[in-house]
Amino acid sequence: MDKAMKLIKTNIEDLFIFEPKIFEDERGYFFESYNKKVLDNLIDTKYNFVQDNESKSSYGVIRGLHYQVEPYSQTKLVRVLQGKVYDVVVDIRKDSHTFGEWVGVELSAANKRQFLIPKGFAHGFSVLSESAIFAYKCDEFYHPEAEKGIAFDDLTLNIDWKIKDEDIVVADRDKNWPTLENAKLMF
Repeated sequence: MDKAMKLIKTNIEDLFIFEPKIFEDERGYFFESYNKKVLDNLIDTKYNFVQDNESKSSYGVIRGLHYQVEPYSQTKLVRVLQGKVYDVVVDIRKDSHTFGEWVGVELSAANKRQFLIPKGFAHGFSVLSESAIFAYKCDEFYHPEAEKGIAFDDLTLNIDWKIKDEDIVVADRDKNWPTLENAKLMF
């Protein structure tokens, strides 16, 4: 294990959480949020990130569940710069023994954890704090024609977004994604 970053495995193969080593003193803190050599040493698969995205959302917002289909599928390395979210990743690889299973993890500015989301997974998050700034590092450029999604409230997934129903705020686009059973999957 690399001393600059701790690798945390999840119950789904290829889905990892990274926890950086934080150096703190009276001035504040410092940590490496991304180092290609460190990441390459921690996991077998090598990624070449080409685009960074950032979003700001208010409490109760749910974004997702999103993914891009081939040939433009994306691996994402995500983290929270301000606030706190509940980050959810669903395995949509049809041949996977964990197909349809999901992992949820709290990401926050305080814990500085990062979630690596490989191709073949749908991704979404709910905002648990007053607001949150969320950062995405992607290994493929955004292609609107390749964007797909799964209903955040799919009953077969039964995701607890950690938000009361009356507080949920969802974009119209995200309200209209199909269920996992009816989604266009190309993995």
